[in-house]
Amino acid sequence: MAPNDTYLTTEGLRALEEELDHLRSVRRLEIAERIQGAKEAGELENAEYEEAKSEQGFVEGRIQDLERMIQNAIIIPDHTRAKQKSSIIEVGSIVKVQRLGGKKNETYTIVGSTETSPTEGKISNESPLGQALL
Repeated sequence: MAPNDTYLTTEGLRALEEELDHLRSVRRLEIAERIQGAKEAGELENAEYEEAKSEQGFVEGRIQDLERMIQNAIIIPDHTRAKQKSSIIEVGSIVKVQRLGGKKNETYTIVGSTETSPTEGKISNESPLGQALL
């Protein structure tokens, strides 16, 4: 794995593309209008102008991050439809884990760090548990 690689499911890639599109087409325009309004009011050192410029910097940074993630995306195979079980664990695998002496199984899907959601059983390939399973 190269340092810039981003492991994503097709669903995760779609979500990042939608966020990027929203930031480019909606948020940029909203912020530009706020900045223009502050300029027209002639108060370039007011709180509204400073807040809008700060938000603009955040949005532009997020756009750059999303572009980089999408450009370096490695699509994770969808293991939910796998017809046969595999003894090989990789990013995208669905793994059942049982604690020593425990009776209850926990199911995890190993995903890239951008899609991690422990409440949904999605753990990062970079987390200690994800690394141990891999």
